[in-house]
Amino acid sequence: MASPAPPVAAAAAAVPAADRVLQVLAVLARQGRPLTAAELMAHTGLTRSTLYRQLARLRRWGFVIEREGSYAPGPLSLQMALGFDLASELMRQARPTMEELARQSHESVGLIVAVNDQAICLDMVESHQSLRCSFEKGRSVPLRAGASAKCLLAHLPPAARAAVLDAQYGAGTAERAAAEAELAAIRQAGHALSASEVDDGVWGCSVPLMGASHQAAGVLTLMAPILRAQHQEAALVQMTVVAAARISRRLLLH
Repeated sequence: MASPAPPVAAAAAAVPAADRVLQVLAVLARQGRPLTAAELMAHTGLTRSTLYRQLARLRRWGFVIEREGSYAPGPLSLQMALGFDLASELMRQARPTMEELARQSHESVGLIVAVNDQAICLDMVESHQSLRCSFEKGRSVPLRAGASAKCLLAHLPPAARAAVLDAQYGAGTAERAAAEAELAAIRQAGHALSASEVDDGVWGCSVPLMGASHQAAGVLTLMAPILRAQHQEAALVQMTVVAAARISRRLLLH
């Protein structure tokens, strides 16, 4: 009897052939550093010959560059990012209030959205304090730990949320049930809190931004060093909730 396919290889087999070039580009975008062919094979599960075919297409169009045997997003990726910044209605509506919240709280404020099973930072207003927290624009983390990820996951449509939880914990497990209960509590509270879940010493508060479809368009996240936040959590939460409500009202009007 044939042995089961390794998890990454099985995932690669589930990706349609026409989508594999996008799979490679998505992996490069998430890692935040150049990757070797061996690393890309490990992340995608693609064979060497298939991977090189996809890389050749991406290089030809300027989406990928090669330097000393490693691959990174190319200049056309930067042009796409610039076009997204100019076109994003969510960013336009959120930015003024993000800047106001950063001034009021003296802390950093991020705009985070869910894409598949990842939380991606769309925009960031950093604190002017020398000790500050930041979620780099364009960085992504799995929809699992941290205020931003949990708040996004809590407000996904039920079927999408179930699919992410099944992939993370397995259907019917005690861990999945505990995670679902935590997400239900986040929806009830209207915000998510975390401390040192993703980065040590970082406290975070995330509030959903509700659009015209009554679905969360993203989350507004205030992040601060734990030592500075621990005596003013309630005030920081209230500031974030009020700011998110302002952005949501703008989204509903457009």
